[in-house]
Amino acid sequence: MLNDTIAAISTPLGEGGIAVIRVSGEQSISYVERIFRSKTKLSDAATHTVNYGFIVEPASSEKVEEVLVTLMKAPRSFTMEDVVEVSCHGGIVSVKKVLDLLLLQGVRLAEPGEFTKRAFLNGRIDLTQAEAVIDLIRAKSDRAFKVALKQVEGNLSKQIKQLRYELVELMAHVEVNIDYPEHDVEEMTNAYIKTKCDMVNTHIDRLLVTAEQGKILREGIETAIVGRPNVGKSSLLNELAQENRAIVTDIPGTTRDVIEEFVNIGGIPLKLLDTAGIRETSDIVEQIGVERSKTALVEADLILLVLNSNEELQLDEIALMEQLADKQTIVILNKIDLDRKLDVEQVVHYFSKERIVELSLIENKGIEDLEKAIAAIFFEGQLESSDLTYVSNVRHIALLKQAKRSLQDALDANEQYVPIDMIQIDIRAAWEQLGEIIGDSVGESLIDQIFTQFCLGK
Repeated sequence: MLNDTIAAISTPLGEGGIAVIRVSGEQSISYVERIFRSKTKLSDAATHTVNYGFIVEPASSEKVEEVLVTLMKAPRSFTMEDVVEVSCHGGIVSVKKVLDLLLLQGVRLAEPGEFTKRAFLNGRIDLTQAEAVIDLIRAKSDRAFKVALKQVEGNLSKQIKQLRYELVELMAHVEVNIDYPEHDVEEMTNAYIKTKCDMVNTHIDRLLVTAEQGKILREGIETAIVGRPNVGKSSLLNELAQENRAIVTDIPGTTRDVIEEFVNIGGIPLKLLDTAGIRETSDIVEQIGVERSKTALVEADLILLVLNSNEELQLDEIALMEQLADKQTIVILNKIDLDRKLDVEQVVHYFSKERIVELSLIENKGIEDLEKAIAAIFFEGQLESSDLTYVSNVRHIALLKQAKRSLQDALDANEQYVPIDMIQIDIRAAWEQLGEIIGDSVGESLIDQIFTQFCLGK
């Protein structure tokens, strides 16, 4: 119900400097006023002001917390409703006391994402902007954050709305031709259909080109670090993560399970998987780790195959290179600070020189070359771009592809001189599919499903 008043804690639970409880709805000001005492009544305060005072027990007027209350009156708020944010000391007890008092006044605890959902339903933002809020919160690199921020600002929405406008113009022209055929020549309408559909399709193609990179920025590249025991896999993970996440020893088989860590390399988010050394072993626990390593090889987007340049290639390493030759693999020749015993030509037989990176973790050499090699695979060497409108959401990508298929059906029918009222069906389908992206034509169940992904209080 949009006419009731909701509240939730908008900051992470636990100890901190401050905690914020957000309240939104028609009666948010009056509900907070029942438990807030200040020199000025909250209902008399100007909008967009911060008011100092105390939260009190309404019956006894006993002080519960010292707070700052921020007032934002409709429609100049995130939800376009009256919004009150209570900033109190950041502690579990203090926050719980303030929230409990609000709930006792008749305020309802908000559902996950309900504040953003109200902003969408009240017309402040569209669905792409609402979904970008999740990406903004979950961004794992500066670049991903910038892309999400552009989405929140409505960059993708503007482009989708423009495409829908072009299709509306086309549908209007076709309708005129259907209703008043004497005022138009059908050949002219067919030519107009081809021009418009081609133009919209071209723009959709440009958006879909960014889809792979956008998905990478949003979710990260699942990257498996593989190799024989003691080649430096765990040391590489620790170096990239800038902390000792994995135990490093000279004892083979130290890493027995898959260790996960998110890192940011040159603006590219990687979900690193440090795997157990792949070898034959009689240790049952290590065997399980090796099997999990093999599973990670299949599922990973990128493989970092670590070899020890101070040792000759082993038979199991050659077998591993044969297995990985057709996958997105970067070969890391580690320990180049030591005498080289590995024959690089054997590696070049399976992988191009551009996919081979020489590394010395002790001397801190080669990390930049690794960044460039990853960028060359997934971003065609480009780590920066002035165009930050990336399509990263799986739902958006699917709908863009559906719209493209509908337009292609319209173009095929147009070439076969199918009656234009039949072609109109495919054009309208594309218009509706684009509308689903921004939420103009979307079911309530999908809206609920999208907003349940949000954290409580957002």
